[in-house]
Amino acid sequence: MAEKIPATLRTEFGKGAARRIRRDNKIPAVLYGHGEAPTHLTLPGHETFLIIKDNINALLELSFEGKSELALVKDVQRDVLSQEIEHLDLLLVRRGEKVSVEVYVVVEGESAPGTIHTLDLQTLTVEADAMAIPESIHVSVEGLEDGTIVRVGDLDLPEGSSTDVDPETIVVSVSTPRGEEESEDEDEAGEGEAGEAGSQD
Repeated sequence: MAEKIPATLRTEFGKGAARRIRRDNKIPAVLYGHGEAPTHLTLPGHETFLIIKDNINALLELSFEGKSELALVKDVQRDVLSQEIEHLDLLLVRRGEKVSVEVYVVVEGESAPGTIHTLDLQTLTVEADAMAIPESIHVSVEGLEDGTIVRVGDLDLPEGSSTDVDPETIVVSVSTPRGEEESEDEDEAGEGEAGEAGSQD
């Protein structure tokens, strides 16, 4: 679902103009795509921040100059120290259009006792309807044993989403920490020595 944002056309450009915009708690942005000339916009700072802070693929419904346009956030430039948004690149999209986006992979559940899981693939490139982009792809490791590997081909993608990533690509792997393996080996060795000593007595 698209988030509605009021926007205004930007007529001043350059670093000085961008600084003035940010001082007014607004964000400079550029809208491009579908072969149209780039449109330079100014967006409300706080409202825009709240929408995109937890959604890297936020879909915005921009209202300006008496018209409305759908836009997908494609790039967010932030201040290195403050992490405040300095500029946005927005991709013009149409209803029903398929778009390619990076989606976070989220692990759920706990693997078998004594094991840990490693997330090998942080994001997955998926193709989805612009109006139904998944916020994340969920992978369950509940009860999975040592040596289990979850690959892209094992993922249950949201309806309407697909991926061209190699299905053999590893997403999550489950293993036993090396320290615990060595501890178990030592325990077994100790039990064996104790048994031998008992038989000699």
